[in-house]
Amino acid sequence: MGLRFGLAKMIGATLTWGLRSVCHRPAANTPGKIALYADPALISDLAPRLRRGSVVVVGTNGKTTVTNLLADVVERSGQSVVCNRTGANLDSGVATALLQSKGADWGVFESDELWMAKILPHLQSNYVVLLNLFRDQLDRCGEIDRIQDSIVATLGKSPKTVLVYNADDPLCAMIAERAAALPGRGTTPSVPFGVAESMDLAQNAVADATVCQRCSSMFEYGFRQYGQLGEYRCPNCGFARPELEFSAEDVELGARGLKFAAVDRRASSDVAGDAGAAWSCDVRASFSGAYMVYNLLAVATAASLLGCAPDDVAEAIDAFDPKNGRLQDYEIEGHRVLLNLAKNPTGFNQNLRIVAQDAGPKAVAFFVNDKEGDGRDVSWIWDIDFEELASQRDCIVFVGGERRNDLQVRLKYAGVDARLIGGVDEVFAALSAGVGLPADAGVYAIANYTALPVVHAALNEAAKRAAAGEGGSREDAPASGDRVAASAPAAAAPTPTAVDGATSASAPAIADEQDPTLVIAHMFPDLLNLYGDGGNVRALEQRCRWRGIPVEVRRVEHGQTIDLSEVDLVFLGGGPDREQKLASSQLMRMRDDIVRFVEEDGALLAICGGYQILGKTWLLGEEEVEGLGVLDIETHRPGTSADRLIGNVVLDSTVASRPVVGYENHAGRTYLSAGMKALGSVRAGKGNNGEDGVDGALHRNVVATYLHGPLLPKNPEVADYLIRAALKRRSARTGVSACELAPLDDAVEIAANEYVVARFAPSAR
Repeated sequence: MGLRFGLAKMIGATLTWGLRSVCHRPAANTPGKIALYADPALISDLAPRLRRGSVVVVGTNGKTTVTNLLADVVERSGQSVVCNRTGANLDSGVATALLQSKGADWGVFESDELWMAKILPHLQSNYVVLLNLFRDQLDRCGEIDRIQDSIVATLGKSPKTVLVYNADDPLCAMIAERAAALPGRGTTPSVPFGVAESMDLAQNAVADATVCQRCSSMFEYGFRQYGQLGEYRCPNCGFARPELEFSAEDVELGARGLKFAAVDRRASSDVAGDAGAAWSCDVRASFSGAYMVYNLLAVATAASLLGCAPDDVAEAIDAFDPKNGRLQDYEIEGHRVLLNLAKNPTGFNQNLRIVAQDAGPKAVAFFVNDKEGDGRDVSWIWDIDFEELASQRDCIVFVGGERRNDLQVRLKYAGVDARLIGGVDEVFAALSAGVGLPADAGVYAIANYTALPVVHAALNEAAKRAAAGEGGSREDAPASGDRVAASAPAAAAPTPTAVDGATSASAPAIADEQDPTLVIAHMFPDLLNLYGDGGNVRALEQRCRWRGIPVEVRRVEHGQTIDLSEVDLVFLGGGPDREQKLASSQLMRMRDDIVRFVEEDGALLAICGGYQILGKTWLLGEEEVEGLGVLDIETHRPGTSADRLIGNVVLDSTVASRPVVGYENHAGRTYLSAGMKALGSVRAGKGNNGEDGVDGALHRNVVATYLHGPLLPKNPEVADYLIRAALKRRSARTGVSACELAPLDDAVEIAANEYVVARFAPSAR
């Protein structure tokens, strides 16, 4: 400590006073950010203010809730706490919290997974609580492997830190295994927690970890909770869920609450921490959701290790009243309103389960932005199980935020008629105007990261007006929810005349219901679905059904085979390196059949990793991997997997009259031979390699591209191009003449397409 430290403290104090007293703004990040410039070792210098030590909470979902609730528990136990309660989870947020405190027993800090590398080595915390790892902001964070590597390396720089981790998540368990092998951590224990029994939940369509990271074999599950969480085991190498030291038992989930017993299973007190064995707590909460079981179990586990009594935990949970938009309740105009954050497929899916538990009439509003804090790519919305809403009675759905058009398309293909809104006030205006719901219908507002504060502020204002007797919404009030980006013209988001599947299906059908079935082979959806690519299959299937064309989707999962002579269209998606290699190995055993399928004019769509596999060679790290050789292309990789081509893409293509839009995120650089035709020329984005100005490849009836999005829903002409090719293949296969495609109402799809074009390549309109 010295001059730099003194200067940093002065800067922090001055900025905190100025922001609070003059600007009337919370001082959550800025004081620490500026002070760290003056003293890069500031967190290390301030760490001694924490008399007993600190806890760092990391994980994709639940960090803010767990951090704040754990801090509440510690305070109820009579100990003082420093906490970055606003969710400012970078080093600047932790530094700000420490600067604003003169000292405390414990520090409880939320940390971004990648930014923990700038926090934990300075704090040398007693505990790291690792909640879960799910796909989130892939354009910023990269694949989950990168996050795991960062967490392991960071634990290596704080060798005495005890890892408290969700053992039901194989990704977290692998971090624990790798960390235990690091130099200096051989005697540092870890504490696994998890749910001891199945919660009997419906399973999500997509899981983020199906492959063992030890040996690349597929997991088997005794039971699964959601996503990849559950009782897993690798049948090849034996990697399995560790024996739980803290567990949730006798779990009960209801529409408006949950309960379970949090039990310390340790046989002795010789593990790190202040609590002994036989600790248990009856957990009850007025909010529900399987993910909250894990959050509350993490709180109970950490609280026990910090020496807190079960009553402290129970009382803190009972008194927990979040005011930050996470599981926040309102009463507005007679409506019970629940606001919550969801920023990835798992988060949205768990919120949908909460909505589904409410059997009464309800309005649901989703808000999705694509700002830097959210991740620019919104492909992930296709991994949300919105189909669950289609079967719910007395449920009206609204969509807002910058990417409301994308949400509307996604919901259309789920069979849900979603209404475009500029802000959450419009939900209450619609309910007041009469939309077929009773006056006391529930309202659910679910928003991603940057959309949440705006929706939160609007609901706070509406609640104030309602409490003052002014009504929760006013027709002359501006929409106060999150809006379409200012750069996008209002015309980019029209309200279509027809949006649902039933309307589209009512178009005059030329297909004969007695026609033979058009068969789509979805190859290895358990391996190749990294960026919502399965949405392409959903689009193909729905567009056939809306036209009365009999269609069957055959899911060919890892280890399964299919006779391609019975197939009309093949789909290959993208995937992480490990999964791509597994898929490639199995496809190579089918090479002759695939080559024959293509040469016989079978239709094939390949995205990203699937595109690479079709070529002569592609790279797995430094390993050159042989491809199928269907396309005369080669894929190279300069530098590391971090050297990626990322962003929105707009193409001019011969297969569509409108620009083709999508999102790219790839480390490989693909080069076409002189005789290969590209899918299109790039108006915005990088394409195949960032050099030659083209993306993808066209060969016979093969469409290959780097465009996720997924590609087809916002590009219906490309979808119909493939369907026509598949119908010709069906005709050749069965001898039945191919039908003409009936026109569909594509107003929703076109609006989403035009929004992307107007925002990222306005000259292409």
